[in-house]
Amino acid sequence: MKSALTPIAVSFSRIQKTAHQGQALRRRVQARSLTGVQPFDLYAANHLINENAKCGRLDIAHQLFSQMPHTNIVSWTALISGYAQYGHADECFGLFSEMLFHIKPNDFAYASVFSVCDYKRGVQAHGLALKTGCDGLIYVGNALVGMYWKNGSNSGAEACRVFEEMDIRNLITYNSMITGFGMHGQSDKAISLFKRMFYDGVDFDRVTFLSLNSSICGLDNVVGRLCCSQLHCIGVKIGLGLDVGVATALVKAYSSVGGDVGDCYKLFLETTSSQRDVVMWTGIMTAFSERAPQEALLLYNQMSREHFRPDCYVFSILLKACSNLMTERHAAAVHSQVIRVGFVNVPVLNNALIHAYARCGSIDDAKQVFHEMPLRDIISWNSMLKAYAIHGDAEAALNFFKQMDVVPDDTTIVALLSLCSHTGMVKEGTELFETMLEKYGVVPQLDHYACVVDILGRAGHLTEAKKVITNMPMEPDFVVWSAFLGACRKHGETRMANLASSKLKELDPENSLGYVMISNIYCSSNNFDQGGLMRNKMDRFGIRKEPGLSWTEVGNRVHEFASGGQRHPWLEAICVYLEELLRQLKKIGYVPTTSLVLYDVEEEHKEEHLYHHSEKLALAFSLMNAGGTFSNGGVIKIMKNIRICIDCHNFMRIASIFFQKAIIVRDANRFHHFKEGACSCNNYW
Repeated sequence: MKSALTPIAVSFSRIQKTAHQGQALRRRVQARSLTGVQPFDLYAANHLINENAKCGRLDIAHQLFSQMPHTNIVSWTALISGYAQYGHADECFGLFSEMLFHIKPNDFAYASVFSVCDYKRGVQAHGLALKTGCDGLIYVGNALVGMYWKNGSNSGAEACRVFEEMDIRNLITYNSMITGFGMHGQSDKAISLFKRMFYDGVDFDRVTFLSLNSSICGLDNVVGRLCCSQLHCIGVKIGLGLDVGVATALVKAYSSVGGDVGDCYKLFLETTSSQRDVVMWTGIMTAFSERAPQEALLLYNQMSREHFRPDCYVFSILLKACSNLMTERHAAAVHSQVIRVGFVNVPVLNNALIHAYARCGSIDDAKQVFHEMPLRDIISWNSMLKAYAIHGDAEAALNFFKQMDVVPDDTTIVALLSLCSHTGMVKEGTELFETMLEKYGVVPQLDHYACVVDILGRAGHLTEAKKVITNMPMEPDFVVWSAFLGACRKHGETRMANLASSKLKELDPENSLGYVMISNIYCSSNNFDQGGLMRNKMDRFGIRKEPGLSWTEVGNRVHEFASGGQRHPWLEAICVYLEELLRQLKKIGYVPTTSLVLYDVEEEHKEEHLYHHSEKLALAFSLMNAGGTFSNGGVIKIMKNIRICIDCHNFMRIASIFFQKAIIVRDANRFHHFKEGACSCNNYW
């Protein structure tokens, strides 16, 4: 039984609250309370155990507990909670088991044990809670929900069962469930539970709001943008609109579901400079890194002017932005900053540098970073392997793979399969796919299936590719069907293309790929009526095709070109130059591939349409300004947002002979290095 509160107990309690004045005083108080100098006082002893346990002095707390002539529920719970607080699962569970021989656990003891135990122990403790009738207590129920989300199946079935069986639920219960759904990729269930919580009149808080924003990142773009807008409105109504953490979460959510980066920037501007922290800055730079990388670098400059010290994550985002830019000079500038602040040997940044340099076309710089790394992990090897793959250097990639001193993982296999796809190594690619589980212990996932479908499809083995899709143990995703549709287009297979196109429309109704590619297949076979019908459907549904754009850097300035040339002020001069260039190239073997023109027009108009493809305009502009102000060492670099067409590929190849210049074109899939009439892809892409 708990002893009465005596004056000596009160005095001990007060002394303990001021015991931070010195360790000597604390030791005197402990000795006085547990020796025969004064009568033993349970209240004071429990207070000592609780304070030491909370402060992490678990050995002292346990020693005090062991010396007590008798204990009560408070004594046991204080020590168990201390071990749980500092993550000592074995000691916590052992003490809880010992407690059962002396006293019945209360809800706080159960909650502490559930917070640190694994699944097996958690189930045992859950069974005990059911027997003793403690499972209906709110603290126990909340702790059980958290335990099952942490240790149970990814579906969260056990957590859901506990949630539904609870007679009383509070905000913590709902927050635990919403967070669990979000962390396990069940975003739709997290949103549904929030609606239920909202309609049931349960007030939500900042934690709810942040968890929901994280969940939105897993939704598809259409639903995700709608949920973002709704949550944003709710946040403003309840006064969370100006909270920097909420604003950061909204920026991340908007950008992850394809929201307008302009909206993200408006959110950013709604916070004051004094409110912003490095996490907020990182969030807005992340939003811009892919769709407006130049703006991400400008934001970094602004952050520096406001005297924020960048961390490793900031630099990794900057390097991600650099990987989406034309040349390596921006990556080199960030590299110098990394060295200046002392992050030179941080593996995550070196891995990001390898990726950035490779994506900017400078594989030599990527190799140098790799070879200078004192420590390399699997990501380092995979980054370098992917670099060789996108540049089409099959021999170097295979030799590099043989030198790997770490165990290959699923990403390694994806890089190798991608290399086989780009270089036409059908036998090697299919053998790797069939033996990857046996040789490397890697279970085939969606990315691996997409690669092998691409390998077979590009090579014209469409029936085999279709068989792979049919036999997949999981549902094919957008990438798998788009790989198959691309193969159907390459080989003019209309029947199978219709199936792939319909699947793409089901998976992502807003994406134009399924409509555009099937329309192109019809037009390539001179079925312009069917091709036109597909384009009309796109117009009716408000679906817009991504325009063909190209970029080239001249005089440290990036110039953008669209097919037709509408985006450049020098269009007239470029077209005049291009017409003369075309005449010269025709003399040495260039023949326009007019079969690619997807309109039923005269042959001369087809040629005219081909002449205004964006990459041809970019090349002409670079050559017009070839007085030493473009690119690196006489190499012309062009970046394109979609796949380069056969005609432009031939045009670049012949131009590299005529001008005796290296031309590098980076399209949506890979790099094409044109030199002396040959391409690194060996005309297979």
